[in-house]
Amino acid sequence: MLDNWFKTTVLMAGIVVLFATVGMLLGGKTGMLIALIFAGGMNVYAYWFSDQAVLKMYNAQPVDAHTAPEFYGMVAELAQRAGLPMPAVYIINEDQPNAFATGRNPEHAAVAATTGIIRLLSPRELRGVMAHELTHIKNRDILISTISATMAGAISALAQFGALFGGGHNSQGERNVSPVVAILIMIVAPFAAMLIQMAISRAREFGADAGGAEISGDPEALAMALKKIEAYAHGIPMETADAHPETAQMMIINPLTSEGVQGLFRTHPATEERVARLMAMRGNTATGHGGWR
Repeated sequence: MLDNWFKTTVLMAGIVVLFATVGMLLGGKTGMLIALIFAGGMNVYAYWFSDQAVLKMYNAQPVDAHTAPEFYGMVAELAQRAGLPMPAVYIINEDQPNAFATGRNPEHAAVAATTGIIRLLSPRELRGVMAHELTHIKNRDILISTISATMAGAISALAQFGALFGGGHNSQGERNVSPVVAILIMIVAPFAAMLIQMAISRAREFGADAGGAEISGDPEALAMALKKIEAYAHGIPMETADAHPETAQMMIINPLTSEGVQGLFRTHPATEERVARLMAMRGNTATGHGGWR
């Protein structure tokens, strides 16, 4: 837990520095001051409200024991096995199979799954996926991933705003930055934000896989689910993810249909390695399919 709090602090500090740098390049000292104030406000907003912002972005719809009894009951059973408070449960009307968890702590957490993943996977496989997402909650990874997604998006917006307006002017009426430099900032700043996200470590996916296998008692089910999702996800577009690539690292499998240069900035470990590690866990976890086969 302390390790994740340290990572969160480093993330926020890194984003503030990046905001200040972009602000200074675009508007000198005044630009840096404005960017620092904006970064401080965004940090506060990201901590308290970024989870709801992400859920709204994906038009996630809340469900309960009456509207989605099997899925909701599955999450409830797994949360109890994990010793977690019951998270809010959402379904996203998207064909691409994927899922994510969000929130600032286990007491204020949510899990979301697409209609595509619910259709594609068997109940046993879906159970493994939701156990993975609950592990992110248990390990408090969700605060890091949600804040990083929100702040990376803000960095991109700031850089694009600066490029569109070509930077500010100094007291002599001269531009603080040329339009060419402003365009370079628009390109480089989002990549810098991605690097900060990556610095928080892709290792948390391996940890969530292992924890999910332990909670569900069925590492093979999660391994099979990952292979299925990988096979289908990149062939089925998810427009929201493509429009907001900073949220890709929240998903169980990278949702971007065409990674392009962003493939150099992968936020997920190779699925083959994740599957291999899970298959090696067979026999080392207590079985617990909970009636979902």
